[in-house]
Amino acid sequence: MDKFKYYFSSITIILCVFIFWEIGAAIVNKKYILPSPTQILLKLWDLKGVLFLNHLPATMLIIIVGLLTSIIIGVGLAVWMNMNKSVEKAFYPLLIASQTVPIIALAPIFVLWFGYSIWGKVVVTVLITFFPITVSTFDGLRSIKSELEELFLTMGASKKEIFFKLSIPTALPFFYSGLKVAVTLSVIGAAIGEWLGAKAGLGYFSRRMMTQFDGAGVFAPIILLSFIGILLFLLVTYLEKISFKWRKIK
Repeated sequence: MDKFKYYFSSITIILCVFIFWEIGAAIVNKKYILPSPTQILLKLWDLKGVLFLNHLPATMLIIIVGLLTSIIIGVGLAVWMNMNKSVEKAFYPLLIASQTVPIIALAPIFVLWFGYSIWGKVVVTVLITFFPITVSTFDGLRSIKSELEELFLTMGASKKEIFFKLSIPTALPFFYSGLKVAVTLSVIGAAIGEWLGAKAGLGYFSRRMMTQFDGAGVFAPIILLSFIGILLFLLVTYLEKISFKWRKIK
């Protein structure tokens, strides 16, 4: 009951948006331009076999591979920059600069390089998701108080023990914050990659429906992508709560 009260405002806003959307779609009465939420849900139900069996697995594979790659690269680079000041000076500006490049402009190039294989879409997803993971983890590693590190050294702890017993526990909340951002962005990255060049996937299916002027068909996979992003966010939040049972996380 408390959870319902907490989310009551959000639920009310969402319901109002859908009601106005339904009314607006009825007034416009051009479903190829503005399909109503009811029409989209009906289309999603009609296409459930194709979307869930053919296109959803393709998109999920891109998201999972892209996220795992981003975690490995992002955490590894953050640890390396924290341990070596020269590496930080060399890579941190490049890390920032990488986010100024419009990924949607690079995506067609990746299609030329990798064709319609999964790897072009994975690269797009990695470029979008590794930044928040890297920066958040790096900030977490830098937030270690020097007094605690000196205390560990005074007690005879080795660099390895300091890393595993002080650095990792300190940086873990920051890592989860970055991962929460990354999982939602991973859905966007996968959709962009599929939209610009793919043979399967929810983004590809949405683009195909657009060429057929099927408004509800365009929105149906987008709604599904949104639910995937929400579920991934909730999964990371759950993992965070498990990792920090000793710390109160609302």
